[in-house]
Amino acid sequence: MGSEKALLNYLWGGMLLAGMLWGAINGTWNEVTQALLDSAKESVSLGITMLGILSFWCGIMEIGSQSGLIGWLAKRMTPVLDFLFPELERQHPAREPIAVNIIANMLGLGMAATPAGLKAMQEMEADIRDEARTVTASMCTFLILNISSLQLIPVTLIAYRSQYGSKQPEAVLGPALAATTVSTLTAVAFCKIMDLRNRNRSRRRKRMMESRNPEKGVPGAGNVREVTRP
Repeated sequence: MGSEKALLNYLWGGMLLAGMLWGAINGTWNEVTQALLDSAKESVSLGITMLGILSFWCGIMEIGSQSGLIGWLAKRMTPVLDFLFPELERQHPAREPIAVNIIANMLGLGMAATPAGLKAMQEMEADIRDEARTVTASMCTFLILNISSLQLIPVTLIAYRSQYGSKQPEAVLGPALAATTVSTLTAVAFCKIMDLRNRNRSRRRKRMMESRNPEKGVPGAGNVREVTRP
């Protein structure tokens, strides 16, 4: 983890240095300086705008959690979760944070969905028993669903558009819903195809092992003693 953080630091630092050097070589240092100042000003303004919006929706999510609404929605999502995560039992501790993450993503609250997503991953990681195995099928499915991220109300995107002066920031509702619906359906289909492929591969491997060692599949094989008549 530390090496990954160091790599990102080097990457961003290198990009900043390359931009400044390019500006100095081309004689546009004043423009580079002005762009840095303008970007810093915009980042503070955008941060304040996003802080208010995310605080409001995160508060709504917390109220829903404390009032039991999230738990109620998680129970109503049982058929969906059974289909997407067949490995997880209905009493599995990861199911509720998965439901919270999906609901937050559907509202376009990617930042608010992160804590629930991390908790769900930690709960699913506890199911790993094989040291040679690093992830489970449920973890892969959950990750791909987060990447595709079905969004009914893209709150974050609307906030960005409003901050930068869009006259109709809500105009992205239709395109965002269509795009994320297609991406999510594609992600679900991909996960199910890969899961079926892995299951078939496991069955073939099991059959091969049984065909190579047929005595293991016969109860009592290997313990047969020769009996002679007196």
